Amino acid sequence: MSFYENVFIARQDLTPAKVKELADKFAKVVKDNGGVVAKTEDWGLRDLAYKIQKNRKGYYTMLAIDAPAAAVIEMERLMRLDENVLRHLTIKVDALEEGPSAMLEVRSRRQKDDKFEVEIEKAEV
Repeated sequence: MSFYENVFIARQDLTPAKVKELADKFAKVVKDNGGVVAKTEDWGLRDLAYKIQKNRKGYYTMLAIDAPAAAVIEMERLMRLDENVLRHLTIKVDALEEGPSAMLEVRSRRQKDDKFEVEIEKAEV
């Protein structure tokens, strides 16, 4: 089996619970076709670089997949048919990343920096 990373963007008007349901639906398709979803990351609601189908924002979700090509092809086919998915991209990788992806590391680092600035401001007062 091969390793893949898939990122899809869901419409902005969905609830986070609906986005999780979408991710679970695609993970189930992979599992039913003999693959394994190693991890699922919710990157949250983010601004798009340009409007897609009148949407300025979208929910980003990443799936790390260990599956045969047929499972990924079926998952992508269902993503194309789903009206809640604005865009998707699947790439083949040599190995799956351990731990959080770079997108989550940036977010956690940014949150730590914000907390540090708040602590400095409190100390100065």
